[in-house]
Amino acid sequence: MFDGVDDAPRRIREVLESGGLSLKKRWGQNFMISRSARERVVNELDPQPHEHVWEIGPGLGSITTLLVERARRVTVFEVDHGLIRILERRFGNRITIVAGDATRTLGEQADEQTDEAARIAGNLPYRSAAAIISALLEDPRVTASVTRMVFTVQREMAVRMVAGHGSSDYSPFSVLCRVTADPKIRGEIPPGSFYPAPQVVSSIVSLEPRATDPSIRRLCSICARALFAQRRKTIANTARILASALGREPDFVRASIENAGIDLGSRAEDVPVEQYLRLASVLKVATSSERQRYSG
Repeated sequence: MFDGVDDAPRRIREVLESGGLSLKKRWGQNFMISRSARERVVNELDPQPHEHVWEIGPGLGSITTLLVERARRVTVFEVDHGLIRILERRFGNRITIVAGDATRTLGEQADEQTDEAARIAGNLPYRSAAAIISALLEDPRVTASVTRMVFTVQREMAVRMVAGHGSSDYSPFSVLCRVTADPKIRGEIPPGSFYPAPQVVSSIVSLEPRATDPSIRRLCSICARALFAQRRKTIANTARILASALGREPDFVRASIENAGIDLGSRAEDVPVEQYLRLASVLKVATSSERQRYSG
């Protein structure tokens, strides 16, 4: 039943039809039909024989077939119950399947998992890729055990992930990616490598998580989202948004921003990642000092 299914649109249609299934646009399903593209993703991930690998959005299992050959254990996360039935028939007990929206089930699996994932891969749906990557990077249990993540995403999103300050692509998502990991673009995949072919070029991106204090990571994300909320305004103006997000007085927040070495006359896109980290540290220390003073 599955011979050649990973490389031919006709075979994909046949397998879907045999299960009474159709492509669901709302989930952004684009199956990877290029073996060379799949091999590039898995080679970049470089799973080791003793490792447990997670795959997000396996579809019909084109990347999964390569992962089960190279990793000790593979857990896949799939939202489409029709595709889950196909994966069960295709792989049996060679994989563990977690059903549901990955943005929720990833955290649930991290709670339950005693055999933590070492690497994570996925041909991510364009519509939910940012939410999935954010969920992974914001979960300290995941980043504590994972050494590498490799995903295919829309090229424009890959550019945002690696963007630095001063770029029009720089955003709170850029800050999150660069605070919690070392993101790199590893190459491009043309539309013809997928079925159905998307109207955009895809990129392979890798992220190597780095150790970050969870409270600093959380504060850093809050600061970036608040200060970018009105992108064209100066930080002196958007500081009130950050104050509201933190539940603090605007004067306290402005003083903290200045203590972090950030010019109130600059804009959020001018602030390097390192200064967002410094601001988060200043806020944490100031809040801790206040608590100690009041408790004393």
